[in-house]
Amino acid sequence: MSSISVEEDGGRGSMWDLDQKLDQPMDEEAGKLRNMYREKKFSSLLLLRLAFQSLGVVFGDLGTSPLYVFYNTFSHGISDPEDVIGALSLIIYSLTLVPLLKYVFVVLRANDNGQGGTFALYSLLCRHAKINTIPNQHRTDEELTTYSRQTYDENSLATKVKLWLEAHNLKKNVILVLVLFATCMTIGDGILTPAISVLSASGGIKVNHPEISKDVVILVAVIILVGLFSLQHYGTDKVGWLFAPVVLLWFLLIGAIGAINIWKYDSSVLKAFNPVYIVRYFKGGRRNWTSLGGIMLSITGTEALFADLSHFPVLAIQIAFTLVVFPCLLLAYSGQAAYIIRHQDHVFDAFYRSIPGSIYWPMFIVATAAAIIASQATISATFSIIKQALALGCFPRVKVVHTSRKFLGQIYIPDINWILLLLCIAVTAGFKKQSQIGNAYGTAVVLVMLVTTLLMIPVMLLVWRSHLIFIFLFTALSLIVELTYFSAVLFKVNQGGWVPLVIAAAFLLIMYVWHYGTVKRYEFELHSKVSLAWILGLGPSLGLVRVPGIGFVYTELPSGVPHIFSHLITNLPAIHSVVVFVCVKYLPVYIVPIEERFLVKRIGPKDFHMFRCVARYGYKDLHRKDDNFEKMLFDNISTFVRLEKMMEGYTDSEAGTFDAQKNGRTVDLVAAENDDTLYSNVEITTSHSSQDSIVPAQSGALRSKHSTYQGGISTSSAPASQTTSDEYDFLNECKDAGMVHILGNTIVRARRDSSPLKKIAVDYIYAFLRRICRENSVMLNLPHESLLNVGQIFYI
Repeated sequence: MSSISVEEDGGRGSMWDLDQKLDQPMDEEAGKLRNMYREKKFSSLLLLRLAFQSLGVVFGDLGTSPLYVFYNTFSHGISDPEDVIGALSLIIYSLTLVPLLKYVFVVLRANDNGQGGTFALYSLLCRHAKINTIPNQHRTDEELTTYSRQTYDENSLATKVKLWLEAHNLKKNVILVLVLFATCMTIGDGILTPAISVLSASGGIKVNHPEISKDVVILVAVIILVGLFSLQHYGTDKVGWLFAPVVLLWFLLIGAIGAINIWKYDSSVLKAFNPVYIVRYFKGGRRNWTSLGGIMLSITGTEALFADLSHFPVLAIQIAFTLVVFPCLLLAYSGQAAYIIRHQDHVFDAFYRSIPGSIYWPMFIVATAAAIIASQATISATFSIIKQALALGCFPRVKVVHTSRKFLGQIYIPDINWILLLLCIAVTAGFKKQSQIGNAYGTAVVLVMLVTTLLMIPVMLLVWRSHLIFIFLFTALSLIVELTYFSAVLFKVNQGGWVPLVIAAAFLLIMYVWHYGTVKRYEFELHSKVSLAWILGLGPSLGLVRVPGIGFVYTELPSGVPHIFSHLITNLPAIHSVVVFVCVKYLPVYIVPIEERFLVKRIGPKDFHMFRCVARYGYKDLHRKDDNFEKMLFDNISTFVRLEKMMEGYTDSEAGTFDAQKNGRTVDLVAAENDDTLYSNVEITTSHSSQDSIVPAQSGALRSKHSTYQGGISTSSAPASQTTSDEYDFLNECKDAGMVHILGNTIVRARRDSSPLKKIAVDYIYAFLRRICRENSVMLNLPHESLLNVGQIFYI
């Protein structure tokens, strides 16, 4: 076996001293960057301004629920006025327990640097426990300024939970399926929220003009939906400033109308604040129990509140909800209840009938605008969560358009947009009753809430390290409320509740099959990667003609030589003068700062002219068209070469040459390759350990700790024309000669002895998704004329 000698820690020599000197300012800068990404402290005036702006982004969906809650609760009419009081009491305490206590004051704190949703929770867990199903992370990734994590005592409960989660792949897959299921239900929300909100708002036309047929109302709703989805590609940057004033006006109007109705019709509805009426309501039998599905619509939009957290500070959300949203919603529901007690036959359109006649049409306009804004927030959340799923390898590659130069999170996905539109129209026009849409909506919402509760348990254990009593109280209260509502929506599955289940099942199938194929492709590359000993044994020419130019070889592996490279050089008689292995990988962080994105290191001696470049992205990072990825790759390699020269120059002048075999310890070459200790890893912006930062040199002036090769591998120094001082010019000459991007086109097939289910999933579903998804070269905006695809087939 080929081996290579390295020095012991005690013989680090002068390069260790240089490494320490270079690391000091890097650590200081990393600290500054890390502080930039912590939640900032805002002044009181700025907090109030952000709280005002959050109304238009976060609370639209929750705020439009009064349009349809009582209609869906009493879809079969009212048999006892006391039931209205009981339903109102359930609404009051549901709003208190779920949006106010659970989400606003607990769950929002589990954000990932300002990002919310189930994928944010999953990212937090992936950073604190090794549950990522694609193990492509490296220890250097943990040094990112946005990669925050906790450390644990060996005997702590958090450590035991961490080890328990990491023990078996089954547990990792269960967590992944839960996250994907919640994601699919959120996509269902993106379909059902526009349908029910816009249809409910459009229903105001029929209230004031009873002669208008229901088909006209549906037609108006469909026209609004078509217009809403058709304008998505423009983004909300230019009209977003209108959202907050409109939603604030909406909350103030429904709160004021509710207060007037309480005073005007029946102030006794305020006794609903007594929870005794909840117990009395449940004594009404199965009919009242199943009506919980309608009552639960009062808290729809709560999960969107978490998903749309965006970059608003948690304190601003808490201020907006407690001072504006919560009291206005309580007044609105109480006012409607007071009106319904006096006019029980108006329960189906109580919202519009309870509006004073003098402001009816202005209120109709504001209601329609609020419904559109609520729909827009849900659509944007759907785009965002699909982008996160795509980045984590759980969704086929689709076109993502950045619609704003000011705000990172404003994106548009054309393919998903038109799918949502078609499904929205089908739901709006297909259901004969609005209550059926409400049943579907309630099923989707309660399932997402249940998944969030389950994911919060490991988050509180691993990330927050909360006391067990707090975790028990949070979980128990959440499950009592949510399982109660879940039991009610089960009765509505055949009355529209099946819709989100079918939608979720379709998207879950797509996402899980795609992720399964992605994992298998990564495992294939990992197990079939080529030994570095074989590459180095070929000599500097690699046994081929080295033609002028730079060849970028793309691989899923952050270390090792990919199989496609050996496949290429065994079938072609030539290879480029400079070879760069490029790995583009996504990490469980929301963004990777551009100054920390690229890691560059050298592979083998200098005369081989081989490098590795790892490009790291977060799940919110975008590949913009104006980003010249090819230029960024070359610039980072050039920077690496210049930094390497600076390090050698410093050592030559200050410390001279040190002996690479001072202590004579040897390690196996292949083993060194696997743990990445063979190569230097000069990180341009982040701090690094000693074993990763020493640059190997084959020049006569300096030899690194990896400079002496045994077992037939060349140990001669590079000629003078190829020393580091000339390498920068050599790189530029190769750049002028041309750059080629070599990508692997790996085809996945199921083995002949595989089960029929696996054959269908791999040979048909995954193969179809691969054909229709965008190529990696398109996602990275690589020049088409410089592409070279290397085909290969493997069986799983």
